[in-house]
Amino acid sequence: MDPIRRNPQLSAYLVADEVVDHEHPTVRERVARLKSGTTDAYSYAKAAFEYVRDEIPHSTDSGDPRVTWRASDVLAQRTGICCAKAHALAALLRAEGIPAAFCYQRLTENGADPALHGLIALKLPGTDTWARQDPRGNVPPGVVAQFSLDEERLAWPVRAEFSEVDYPVLFDEPHPAVVAALKAAPDRLSLWTIYPTEL
Repeated sequence: MDPIRRNPQLSAYLVADEVVDHEHPTVRERVARLKSGTTDAYSYAKAAFEYVRDEIPHSTDSGDPRVTWRASDVLAQRTGICCAKAHALAALLRAEGIPAAFCYQRLTENGADPALHGLIALKLPGTDTWARQDPRGNVPPGVVAQFSLDEERLAWPVRAEFSEVDYPVLFDEPHPAVVAALKAAPDRLSLWTIYPTEL
């Protein structure tokens, strides 16, 4: 899949905003901790990915009813669905000058119950390509998302036979329909009744 940048300006993929609030003290503190154990942009990006993937449980996996959407809240409360975790990872990357985009897949339960799945793409300094990364978390068994620049190691490959879709667009901002649903939902179970099923 050839990615399509929604915004031609690379600087747009470094912006801090209401969702990707990478200037927030909570984000900056986590950045400092991650940086202390890394030596370059690659090792930092890998450490940030693994932190969000492994240390912030997906709220469905953990049964957490809370809904987070702002990157600093995801990091502080250590919970979120896939898109919220993507917001947190993007903030950690952008805070260190690594461009990060928002990506989406339309996934299903073997053709039923479609929903958008959120992940990110990053562009390391000195590289010409974007690499998608999926910090969702390696639960349930069989999900093995890994940090990789050479070949995608996402949580789930899309299955055309179930009308699943890999959207090629690299969004510089989280999709507004996703953000609106996350903001409006009082709890995780309510979220799924208003969460978008496609772009």
